[in-house]
Amino acid sequence: MRRPFADFVVNLALILGATITLAPLVWMVAASLMPTGEANQFPPRFWPTHPTLEHYVALFTRLSLARYLLNTAVIATASAAISVILNSMAGYAFAKLRFRGKGLVFQILLAALVIPPQVGMLPLFLMVKGLGLVNTWMAAVVPFMASVFGIFLIRQFAFAIPDDLLDAARMDGASEFKIYTTIVLPLLRPILVTLGVFVFLSAWNDFMWPLIVLSDEPKYTLPVALASLVGEHVQDTELMMAGSVLTVLPVLTVFVALQRFYMRGILMGGVKG
Repeated sequence: MRRPFADFVVNLALILGATITLAPLVWMVAASLMPTGEANQFPPRFWPTHPTLEHYVALFTRLSLARYLLNTAVIATASAAISVILNSMAGYAFAKLRFRGKGLVFQILLAALVIPPQVGMLPLFLMVKGLGLVNTWMAAVVPFMASVFGIFLIRQFAFAIPDDLLDAARMDGASEFKIYTTIVLPLLRPILVTLGVFVFLSAWNDFMWPLIVLSDEPKYTLPVALASLVGEHVQDTELMMAGSVLTVLPVLTVFVALQRFYMRGILMGGVKG
């Protein structure tokens, strides 16, 4: 009798937690469909009396939201793709290749994890400025191209690749690049998807760095563009909620579509040889 009761309590707690988590998201969608001013009424309404899509139409017609969506999609996709390639190379090298100073270099990289990202923004901006990349999409991609977390994640997963498999490929005359592309990358697919999703979500939702390096409004990302709308349409709660829905919906779709690979990569990323 005690076990069924314990299962009931756990399931009830999970349901309550899920309800508390999802309630703001549901209200955000509902508010985006409300007529202007209805979301600010007291007592607050949880569902629109007369659903309307006028705020979504306004975002794409008056405020050119499609352009900001395109900017964000390009930056997030490029960040994820470049990050997967560079981090997989470095992580595989630290896990399976032998070279002088490998342990010391990796320890230095791990020490960098304790440095807050905000501390590195000024030196990074000066580097980007020196390369002439300020106010370009590439400038917004630079912070996501490689990371200590990504290298560590790939390295831990790559430990599970059998050394005998790699040695057999080398004995057959395969080059290190061919081994990497034909053997290592397919075996790393779960963790690569995990890292790609993580970087995509981070780049999509990033606000501070694009705000610093992108000065022309046509190049703004979606979070920066929506933040600029707060001052112009501070009382239009329904319009802001519609913009928030369009910000959350793409990343939520990507996460749900790839969650099987994402969770598998997270669970298997702790394998250590």
